[in-house]
Amino acid sequence: MRPENQSKVFEFLLQGLPVRPEQQGVFFALFLGMYLTTVLGNLLIVLLIRLDSRLHTPMYFFLSHLAFSDIAFSSVTVPKMLLNMQTHHLSIPYKGCISQTYFFIFFADLDSFLITSMAYDRYVAICHPLHYTAIMRQSLCITLVAGSWVIAYACALLHTLLLAQLSFCVDHVIPHFFCDLGVLLKLSCSDTSLNQLVILTAGLTAIMLPFLCILLSYVRIGITILRVPSTKGICKALSTCGSHLSVVTLYYGTIIGLYFVPSSGNTNDNNILASVIYTVVTPMLNPFIYSLRNKDMKGAFRKLWRNKAHPSK
Repeated sequence: MRPENQSKVFEFLLQGLPVRPEQQGVFFALFLGMYLTTVLGNLLIVLLIRLDSRLHTPMYFFLSHLAFSDIAFSSVTVPKMLLNMQTHHLSIPYKGCISQTYFFIFFADLDSFLITSMAYDRYVAICHPLHYTAIMRQSLCITLVAGSWVIAYACALLHTLLLAQLSFCVDHVIPHFFCDLGVLLKLSCSDTSLNQLVILTAGLTAIMLPFLCILLSYVRIGITILRVPSTKGICKALSTCGSHLSVVTLYYGTIIGLYFVPSSGNTNDNNILASVIYTVVTPMLNPFIYSLRNKDMKGAFRKLWRNKAHPSK
């Protein structure tokens, strides 16, 4: 792929966040703190799951991959945004922009498939508890995760290859803080009908289809819960699904509102705000959701803390 034969643009300019110059320092400190929290919090989840044998279960196997994906997903856009805010050097090379688009789509889709795998795990745990071990065997968990990586790779590669065929003639200013696929298509002076068709079909495959699978899983879970006569059983089931349901609401609520709701009433500032929520806020909140609402994670953290404080015991 040779961009000089495909496009007259060798770099793009990222306008960044719609904040006033005197507010740049405050927002830089805010987003730096949020990014560090995202990285450290998700790394802690991966570490706890790896070190505590009680967390070597299918649910936490999926969660460890989701935590890694959240770190990578946030790292695709936030460091460049922070660098631009600090140095006011807004340019990004053509190849860098295409690469950022690829990895953004890849990890966004990977998150979607991993969250769906976790929903299936919760469905089996609640609706088929006696057969849970037989169904959620190690080979199936590995297959679900490997399939998530492969499909996310294929979707991102398809979008990127089509994007690389487009020409960008004059306008190279991106009114966003990262190279968003939709914004790049608007800047192109080529025919983007095929790209739009792929966005629709791939979006249904990578976002809406998993979301419908999650909804179906929770409908079945809800039916099962309503059949449980004891309040204790209902509370246990809700506790089991609470963390995952919170993540689903955060992740899909923002993406569906941004990409699938008609855009006539959406301003560019609203789109940027929604992008900040699912690229910065959601990956940061996931560790808190799973640690504060999860007794196993809190127990693993206390065990790790005791071992560090009293290594001889």
